[in-house]
Amino acid sequence: MGSDEAYNFVFKVVLIGESGVGKSNLLSRFTKNEFNHDSRTTIGVEFSTRTVQINGFTIKAQIWDTAGLERYRAITSAYYRGAVGALLVFDITKHLTYESVERWLKELYDYADRKIVVMLVGNKTDLQSERSVPTEEAQAFAEKNGLLYLETSALESTNVEAAFNNVLAEIQKKGNTKEGPRGPVNTVALNDPVTDATEEKKPCCRNI
Repeated sequence: MGSDEAYNFVFKVVLIGESGVGKSNLLSRFTKNEFNHDSRTTIGVEFSTRTVQINGFTIKAQIWDTAGLERYRAITSAYYRGAVGALLVFDITKHLTYESVERWLKELYDYADRKIVVMLVGNKTDLQSERSVPTEEAQAFAEKNGLLYLETSALESTNVEAAFNNVLAEIQKKGNTKEGPRGPVNTVALNDPVTDATEEKKPCCRNI
């Protein structure tokens, strides 16, 4: 296999959910291992990448984050386009953010591919004493809707790696079962678009 920095796949994963549930901190914890206590509201869209090893493949995760999309309706379809995974985040201490999960799910399926891998994420487990959404309730909702489920704390770095990695592993598994390592059509496989056949020899430019 080529150098460690070369990658087999690029997977676009979107973060969705109400404003203030911790999407940006989940992103910065996963991609930079940082947490910002006075996180400002994300304006428009931003994304970060991180390359991980999953099941013997090198996967470059491109994670997109946005301000609660309701204020940016115009970017919605572009935001979801090409996404093969989504983390639908709510705050376990704010029941309202959980109540809107169904609406987010509907929007996701309106714009994204139906086969997208979705994980429901109950964030802020560090505030256990203020919990207003029981784990069992959220888990049951996830099971009923065919979603993965995990509870995280971006603050304490609990389950953040697991949340993203489980989604990436699931995307990779879905892609591989059908069409071998190149992945299905909705996987963004960007090894070396120009000279696909020579990816083994391809030197890489980036160490990150």
